[in-house]
Amino acid sequence: MIAKIFFSIGALLAIVFIALVFIRVMNEQEVDRIWRSLESSPTSDRFTEDMIAELPAPVQRYFLYSIAPGTPLASSVSLKMSGSFRMAQDKPWIPMQATEILSTKGFVWKARIGSGLFQMIGSDRYTNKSGQMQFSLWGLVPLVNAHSPDITRSSIGRFAGEFFWLPSALLPQRGVSWKAIDEKTIQASLKVDDEPVTLTLFIDANGRLLKLSLPRWGDQTEDGSYTYIPFGGEYQEEKTFRGFTIPSQMRAGWWLGTDRYSEFFRATIEQAEFR
Repeated sequence: MIAKIFFSIGALLAIVFIALVFIRVMNEQEVDRIWRSLESSPTSDRFTEDMIAELPAPVQRYFLYSIAPGTPLASSVSLKMSGSFRMAQDKPWIPMQATEILSTKGFVWKARIGSGLFQMIGSDRYTNKSGQMQFSLWGLVPLVNAHSPDITRSSIGRFAGEFFWLPSALLPQRGVSWKAIDEKTIQASLKVDDEPVTLTLFIDANGRLLKLSLPRWGDQTEDGSYTYIPFGGEYQEEKTFRGFTIPSQMRAGWWLGTDRYSEFFRATIEQAEFR
């Protein structure tokens, strides 16, 4: 009798394991399909100074620093990054490895967070007017599967807020309006699927990006309710990839610029492929 019970439990666990593996494979295939849909073909259009001639001088400096004249105007960039992540201000930093595709149509971030017995595998994405976050323990045991209007609105903030990795997406030809607050503060206004976004970029005298902030929809509040929260990052290093000079080392968090600042993300860009 005991042997039969153990056999039944073992068979049940095997079925559950197979089901979890099947779900993981299906999820990975779906994410890969979305990733491929965001890939773009190389373009023959190239960046020229005439494209930004009507913009304020500080904005021109930013573009001329970020995009070398003659560079093909990419519509997407594929990134490989490493770094660290933490769940909350009082939690420890844990290692992170990720790849991301960022395009003018959306983004997919595929990540492994943590190590050993505690490793989360999953993705964060915004495509087709919808945001979704899915993470599982070891890629098998579901931990997070979040998708709602609030998640979508927050994902839009992340999407637009990462255009510093794809500077060509911020050109006025993409429908972005620019103004200069002062010689080292510039502001971009755009819409993502009817959601208005305002990016404030802080640059040095040469046009190098030092910091970026935006009001991003989030629930990092005392009662967990959603509202627009100052969000953004600071950039310590940069690299040039085929004519694009982008931040290669960054830190980001909620409540940027306030005494409530909560940094949760640190990343170093190891590879960047523009298309």
